[in-house]
Amino acid sequence: MKSSVLTRYRVMAYVTAVMLLVLSTCMVFKYGFDMGEDVTFAVSQTHGVLYIIYLVFAFDLGSKARWPFGKLLWVLLSGTIPFAAFFVERKVAAEVKPLVSGAAPAPAKA
Repeated sequence: MKSSVLTRYRVMAYVTAVMLLVLSTCMVFKYGFDMGEDVTFAVSQTHGVLYIIYLVFAFDLGSKARWPFGKLLWVLLSGTIPFAAFFVERKVAAEVKPLVSGAAPAPAKA
């Protein structure tokens, strides 16, 4: 597996996670303080587009790493849960790095 597959995933995981936090903040201002409706709309649209790109890159990585469906689903959904993508990205990167370097994969934990 090429290292660029992992790099693309990692970049989009961070970008998606940060945009989700910005969106969450905008939502608090929109519904809590009745301000920033236009900004919230722009941020939500941007996050949506970036999340679709994240889905493509995460699916590409998952198919090349041969993840089971449950794990792939969790990685794909982590872009919708604030802060989850940061933790999932770190775990995925640690697991996939041996595959990128050509070493034997570590045994999966039960």
